[in-house]
Amino acid sequence: MNDRFDLSGQVAVITGGGTGIGRATALVLSEHGADVVLASRRVENLENVAREVEDRGRRALVVPTDIRDPVACRALIDRTVETFGQVDILVNNGGGSRMYELADWTLDAWENMIALNLRSVWLLSQAAAANMVPRGRGAIVNISSGASETGLPYVAPYGAAKAGVNNLTRSMAAGLGRHGIRVNCIAVGAVKSEGFLRAMARAQRDPDEVGGRNALGRAGMPDEIAYPILFLVSDASSFLSGETISVNGGPAVPTELVEQPR
Repeated sequence: MNDRFDLSGQVAVITGGGTGIGRATALVLSEHGADVVLASRRVENLENVAREVEDRGRRALVVPTDIRDPVACRALIDRTVETFGQVDILVNNGGGSRMYELADWTLDAWENMIALNLRSVWLLSQAAAANMVPRGRGAIVNISSGASETGLPYVAPYGAAKAGVNNLTRSMAAGLGRHGIRVNCIAVGAVKSEGFLRAMARAQRDPDEVGGRNALGRAGMPDEIAYPILFLVSDASSFLSGETISVNGGPAVPTELVEQPR
C-alpha cells in the first residue's frame, strides 16, 4: 500500500526545534522517515531533541540560529544543503511574544516582534525555496496564531505579525505552486508548551482554564499540532496549498446561548 505519510529520504528544517511544538514536530516527522535539522538559540535543548531523533534511527543536525538575524537564516539553509544536499520541508515554528499595554510598546519591541514572527518566515522560506524550485517539489508550513484573527491589545504587534504570516502564506503559495511547492499555515490556539506552562505557573493559573476557552474545553498538547503539520508536509495533502488552518480546540459556544438548567 502507498503510504502518503511516508517522508523517507526527505529533510525537514524546523525552527524553534528544541521545545514544545518544534520538538513534537521533529519527533513525529522523524518517526515517519524524515531526517531533521533543528534550529533555535538554545543549543542544549536542540541537542536533547537530536538525541531523541537519532534514537528513532534518523539523522539530526543541530544549527544554533537566531531567526531574527538575516545572515543566520541564510546560514541555516546553507548548512542544511551542505550536510544533507537538499531541503524538502520547512516548518517555520520559531517565534514568540511579550505582553504590554498599547502605550508601553516601544519601537524596538515592535521591530523585534516583526523580525521574530514575520520577517524570519519570509527569509527562511525564500532561502529554502531556492533549493526546492530546481527539484520541483517542497512543502513549507508556517505556524501562526489565533491572535492573528482577533483583537488582543496586550500582544498587538505579535497579532499583526501573525496576520502577516497568514497573508504571506497565500502569496507564497500562489508564487511557488507552479514549481511543485506547497505552502500552508496553522493558526494554533493555546498549547501546553514549556513556555505556556511556565507562564501559567507564574500566574498561578490552571492551563486548561486559561487555554480551554474553546469547544473542547482544554488547552492542546504539542503533538496535537505536530500531526497536522505531518499532514501538511506529506503527500496526504498533495492538493492543499495556500490555506491557514485553525487548530485550536474549536469555537466555544457563546455563554449567552448556552441553555440554562431549569
